[in-house]
Formats: sequence, structure tokens, C-alpha cells
Amino acid sequence: MTIKEIPLIINGEKVRSQSDVWLDVLNPATQEVVAKVPVATKEEVDAAVASAHEAFKSWSKVSLTNRMRIMMKFQELVRQHTVEIAELITQEHGKTLPDAEGEVGRALEAVENACSITRLQLGEMANNAATGVDVYTLNKPLGVGVGITAFNFPVMLPAFMFPPAVACGNTFVLKPSEQDPSATIRFVELALEAGIPAGVLNVVHGGPDAVNQLCEHDDVKAVSFIGSTNVGTHVYNHASKHGKRAQAMMGAKNHMVIMPDANKDRAINDLLGSAFGAAGQRCMANPVTILVGEARNWLPEIAERAKQMKVGPGTQRDADLGPVVSPQAKARILSILDSGVEQGATLLVDGRNCIVEGYEKGNFVGPTMFSDVKPDMDIYTQEIFGPALCVLEAETLEEAIEIINANPNGNGTSLFTSSGWAARKFENDIDVGQIGINVPIPVPVAYFSFTGSRASKLGDLGPNGKQVISFWTQTKSVTARWFEPDHQDGSAVHTTISLK
Repeated sequence: MTIKEIPLIINGEKVRSQSDVWLDVLNPATQEVVAKVPVATKEEVDAAVASAHEAFKSWSKVSLTNRMRIMMKFQELVRQHTVEIAELITQEHGKTLPDAEGEVGRALEAVENACSITRLQLGEMANNAATGVDVYTLNKPLGVGVGITAFNFPVMLPAFMFPPAVACGNTFVLKPSEQDPSATIRFVELALEAGIPAGVLNVVHGGPDAVNQLCEHDDVKAVSFIGSTNVGTHVYNHASKHGKRAQAMMGAKNHMVIMPDANKDRAINDLLGSAFGAAGQRCMANPVTILVGEARNWLPEIAERAKQMKVGPGTQRDADLGPVVSPQAKARILSILDSGVEQGATLLVDGRNCIVEGYEKGNFVGPTMFSDVKPDMDIYTQEIFGPALCVLEAETLEEAIEIINANPNGNGTSLFTSSGWAARKFENDIDVGQIGINVPIPVPVAYFSFTGSRASKLGDLGPNGKQVISFWTQTKSVTARWFEPDHQDGSAVHTTISLK
């Protein structure tokens, strides 16, 4: 079988890298090498930025209407190629095909939000703010933007970045994860097919050296990152140090609170789906549940349903979860799960020795569930990023809120209840940026902004919604006064700063 080579995209062309370093891209279910991805050279990264810098001169002057029309064509192409893109995601990431198709759907939401650029990029105006004076703002593009994305959503995360940035009149260099790049490349190819001009959207691959080079480059104006806390903190600090506007959406430890008045079946099903779907490789997964009051009695049933979940390759449509992305990820997950046993948690469901018939080499970890979890255990303090669920218990909603607010992360949290009073108290008292009420994964639709908080986020502005436009534009304020052609002002010099 011929193994495909992942290209760079520079100045609108697919380019074979001249790098001496190429990494294997593996199918997580089989360990088969399905592609090779280059670590771009310093010269290639520079060429991508130079291409974007040059393209900005013309692209920034393209009308809002024409940029919107390209985004509309792009979303239609993505919709037409949903199955193809999902298959690429599954082949290299491992998530199930229905889940991959769902990811493409969420990416489409973000592209559709960029189609609203003619409304979102409007400025403000005060006519006659002072006598004969108008004051207005212009939301102007920044220049070259950079996006750095994690492996877990190879299409959705880029969709949070380059469509709004490009729609705002910026140009872009994307550095996707080297673990599953094929779907990202196909996504970008469709954007170019939709009419994005040469140089406006570029792709390079690589590791820390490429990331640092992009953060340091004089022509880069803004850097957006989504991924782990350690890397995100470095990217944010390094980019900021070099004068870039920066945002970093990072790690999480989300909690789902189940009240005794919740719809029992729906709450349990949504809990298990949010904890174990995508093999737990979501920053918005719910790896912790807090059972309140009488809901603690549901613990045996939750564990029994977890045991019934089906593990298999992502191509098997009836599988509930597929493999984790790599052998290294599996080893890390198992190490943390082992620590849970060693530190005294009760192992209710053990997925550590999961083997799928016919896929014995796959990176499979089955649903794993702990009770008697304490807040100082590694399984609670660390983001496992695998199919693991920690169960805590509380007497009251107030106690559950205290537990969540004591955790440093603030990406997302959910409450399942039939009480409007409890829901309102929860959403007002909880110190977390994204809240679900009877919704297990509270990522808002893309015309609202992604609003993770505290240790899960660095930077004031998040992706999507109106905030994404604020991040990818700079505001210019204009104060203007126009005089009649024959206006006579006399010889008095104006030394005050007031406008009257």
C-alpha cells in the first residue's frame, strides 16, 4: 500500500516539504501507518508567514460581502463532503463515525457564524457627538493570524479559528496536530476551493520549534491556541512576550451534578455519553459526577450501564467509543487509572485490560469508573483525557457547588434537575464559564462565544460568537469634523481639548 504524504499548503499550493523529519500517522485501531507528516523546516514556516503577509495587502481590502460569499460557498462544500471528512477523522483519530460526523456538524456551525461577517464586523457611530462632530469606530483586520490546534477535534478546532479570522480580512497560518492531519488538510482544501485566494490560508506542520517560530515572528499579529494546559500556557506567554494578541483554550475537569429530582434515565445516559464518548478525549467531557442526596442510590445502576457500553473501532457504527489516539496516550491514561486504585478509590468498572477482537493492537481503553474519590487523588486533580469517570457524593446542591468552585478549572459544568429554583441557583453561584442545565456537554451553538474560564482559559476573548470578531479585529476610533468650503474661523488659536 502506498502511504500518502501530508503536504504543506503555502501560497495556495500543496507543497511537499523538504524536511528530513517525517512522522508516522497511525490508525489508532490497528497501528497501521496511514500517512506521513513532515516537520516543516524553518524556511518553510517563514515562507508560509511571508505568503500570508503579502496576501494581507489585498485581502484586507476585499469587501465584507465578497468575503461572506466565500464563507457561504465554503460551508456548502463542507456540508457536501461531511462523510468523506468524517472518515478521515475516524481513520486517524479513532472516534466513531457518528461522532466524527457530529464534529463536522459543529465545525459547520462555526463556519456559518463566519458567514454573518457583514453583521458582526459593523462598527458604531455617534452623529453630532459634539457640534458638527461625528465619532465612529472601524473594526479593522489585524494582519497575519496563527492557529495551533490539538488532535482531539481535527476539523472543529480549526473551524473555530481560520474562518472568522479570514472573514474579518486577516490572513492565516494554521499549525494542526501532527497526529491526525488529513481531515484538517481536506477542510483547508475545501476552503481554497470555495475561493479563498492564494496566500490567505496556509498550513505548516511541526512541533515546539514551529510553534515558537510562529509566536516570535515579527509579521504575526495574533495567536489562537486550543489544547493542553501546559502547552497552552507556554504559547500564551511566549506569544504575549513577543507582542502578539493571544488566546488559549486549555485543560478542564468538568463536573456533572445529578440531583435526586432529575429524570433518572436521561441523566444516567447523558452522564455516560459525556464521560466515555470519544473515549473521553474531549475538553468538554464530564469526567466527574457529583451525586446529590438520594441520587447516590443510583450508583450501582450507573456502573452497570457503563459495563454494557460497546468498545470497538470507529468504523463500527454501533460502537459507543473507539480507541484513544496513540499508544503513548493509552500508557498515560492507564498510569493515572492505576494511581486511582493505589490511592484508595473504589474501582467499580475496570476498562484497563480492554481488548477488541480482531483489533488486538488497537489503543483501546474501556469505560472505567471510580467511587469514593477524594479531591487530592490524581484521578481527580489531573485531566485524564480518557474514558474514566470519577464519582463524588454530596448531601446538598450547595455542597456540590462548593466542590466545583474549589477546582481550579472552569471550562464547563452541568446540572441535571427538574427544579427551576435549583437550576437558577446553580447558574448564578457556580464559578464556571459554560453551564449546562440538563445538557451534558455545554458547548454553546457557534453564534454564542466559547466562554471557558479560570485555569481553563488565558486571554479575555474566546472563539465563536461576537467575541471571535473582537479577537480578530482592532478597533480604530475616528473623530471627524467637516467645515463648509467658505468657513472662516478667525485667528484665535484653540488650546483646549474640549469638543463643543
